[in-house]
Amino acid sequence: MKRNMKRVMGLLCLSLAVYACKVAQTALKRDAAGKIIVDLNPSPAYLSPEESMKTIHLQKGYHLQLVAAEPMIHEPVAMVWDGNGRMFVAEMNTYMQDADGTGEMNPICTVKRLEDTNGDGKMDKAIVFIDSLVLPRMILALDDRLLVNETNSNHIFSYRDTNGDGVADEKKMVYRNDVISKGNLEHQKSGLVWNLDNKMYVTVENMRYAYENGMIKSEFLHEGPGGQWGLANDDYGRLYFSAAGAETPALNFQQNPGYGRLDFKDQFDQEFQAVWPIISTPDVQGGKGRLRPDSTLNHFTACTGQSVYRGNTLPADLKGDLIICEPVGRLIRRAKVINTNGKITLVNAYNKEEFIASSDMNFRPVNSATGPDGCLYLLDMYRGIIQESAWTKVGSYLRPQITARNLDKNIGRGRIYRVVYDGMKRDKTVPRMLSLPTAQLVPYLTHANAWWRETAQKLMVVRADKSVAPALKTMAMTSPNHLARIHALWTLNGLNALDRETLTAGLKDADSQVRKTAVWICDEPVRKGDEGLIGLLEPLKDDPSPDVRFQLLLTMRFSKSEKARKIIKDLLAANPTNQLLVESQKKYTDGIAAKELAERNARLMAETDRKLVANGAVIFKSLCASCHGEDGKGIAIGGKDMPAPPLAGSKDVNGDPEKLLRIVLHGLTGPVNGKTYPSIMPALGGNDDEYIASVLSYVRNDMGNKAPTVKPADVKKVRDATASRTTPWTMAELDAIKK
Repeated sequence: MKRNMKRVMGLLCLSLAVYACKVAQTALKRDAAGKIIVDLNPSPAYLSPEESMKTIHLQKGYHLQLVAAEPMIHEPVAMVWDGNGRMFVAEMNTYMQDADGTGEMNPICTVKRLEDTNGDGKMDKAIVFIDSLVLPRMILALDDRLLVNETNSNHIFSYRDTNGDGVADEKKMVYRNDVISKGNLEHQKSGLVWNLDNKMYVTVENMRYAYENGMIKSEFLHEGPGGQWGLANDDYGRLYFSAAGAETPALNFQQNPGYGRLDFKDQFDQEFQAVWPIISTPDVQGGKGRLRPDSTLNHFTACTGQSVYRGNTLPADLKGDLIICEPVGRLIRRAKVINTNGKITLVNAYNKEEFIASSDMNFRPVNSATGPDGCLYLLDMYRGIIQESAWTKVGSYLRPQITARNLDKNIGRGRIYRVVYDGMKRDKTVPRMLSLPTAQLVPYLTHANAWWRETAQKLMVVRADKSVAPALKTMAMTSPNHLARIHALWTLNGLNALDRETLTAGLKDADSQVRKTAVWICDEPVRKGDEGLIGLLEPLKDDPSPDVRFQLLLTMRFSKSEKARKIIKDLLAANPTNQLLVESQKKYTDGIAAKELAERNARLMAETDRKLVANGAVIFKSLCASCHGEDGKGIAIGGKDMPAPPLAGSKDVNGDPEKLLRIVLHGLTGPVNGKTYPSIMPALGGNDDEYIASVLSYVRNDMGNKAPTVKPADVKKVRDATASRTTPWTMAELDAIKK
């Protein structure tokens, strides 16, 4: 790694760009009924941080403070804090520097380390911690090491500063996967979130990760979790995914992805799907069909960067709410999370308004997080273009919108904001956890701010210091704080120091969330056939909490024990009207049947065809299922139209593969069988011939379809014949070719 003075920007004076005082917002204009009057002709001009903050409107009592801005940061996409409270920011410096995405894969991106050295709330020191990266997309502060994953790569590296100059000089590969990701950068995984269960979760791929003896180990999930950019978790380990491509603001939050995907059509409704910008939003991928008559975005499209607020220095009624960024709408949604008999539903916290919305066309919130000070942090990429080049090509709907407003000229900037509230002060305590003895980390599991609890748990598990087991056991069994008891149980489990006495106490705890935690912890030994533990769990089938009963069903799911199967049978018989429990189990058993059928069909295929279909299944479930549905029957959540046409039983899927090949190579726009869908099919021609042959072979031999596989040579033939094609096809064009 390079070492020169240019890398150290230390102690920057940003008096003109960064300040922590409140900025008076320009008052929103409202009509006689109190409805916000939309700015129909917003300016695309660059605004300074001070000017832009005046255009960002928050609900009553909430305000923004600027934490960092250009020239300190450029094109920020992700932020994390280490155990000493230093902020690390991933910068995609090459992202869409023009409308064609020229030079995006140049290895010149960075991760910066930011510090507030005088405690005034402003970042005043920035150092390039890592350089020469390709669009860094996942970062996780482990201890004094930072885990990083780059676009197109499946490796995970750890970086460490060993001499205290703020620059990483140690780089180690902690997870190796030589497969190159060749898909669009918007469709690659994100996240790397250390969850309550000591697993690291990501979007898209059917993997999660665990830390073990200095290395990262992958764990296979029988089903990909879906999602796209952004991954949130709450105090009890529930994960929230989102899928911008499918225009789905939240998904796969009913159960942990380790048990498979599960969504309900009514987990939110059309009212939730609708968004409420305060300015005209002409630059929306998909065109006028996504706009209201007043030219504002009519529903979520670029949903991303979600988090659950889990701090302690904002109003208590915000805690546990889901925060969702919508950079195309220049807004941020606050969702109330409602638990009804274990089933989770989401509603907008406000009536036809948003938590935060801006009239600055360059306001592009792409990530959010709860910080060490208990406040909510927002990451604004602050730029003109927010869509990848696949959707901004010449001939696209977006291209003239970009050109007319010079949106491609606003690049290389970025802001980080802190959300504060009237009369409430942020916690100015400076974390110093990295240097604390492990025993002194234990009390932080009682902290009111989840950032402190999670960081302390993570550090203890990474250190693998079992000397704290007695203190953790005492906390798990006697702490008056139920969250402390939960963290103590998971920390003991992560240290392989959880004894049966402590676990049994957890199963009998007065708090249902602690009992649910204890059942969840039983997953691994139950899978391994611990009959004694299954007997200990059996009485919980009559637990008064539907959350506990549902977790029991999930924990029994992968056991081959007859006793476990009887527990599942008893749960289903006793809870016939519990939609969550019944539908989850049905989806799982249906999936097993579908897998067995696919395996029978595969045995009838040649070896090369079996390999194509198997590889295609992984690709489809990781990428395509977000829009087409896992079963190929389409996705319809929240009362909105399907984002893409169903593939199951489609005559085009089962017919001549050349039409499919043209679509996959170059994309598709316009009506399909007389119906117009919200999303265009992006071109996947950047992937190699075997990739495309695999996914099409899977689609043509699953979901009730039956057609010959597609060979790589077939792909090459069509690729060569259509090499001059630069725009997506329409079905009319494709049908004409066949006439």
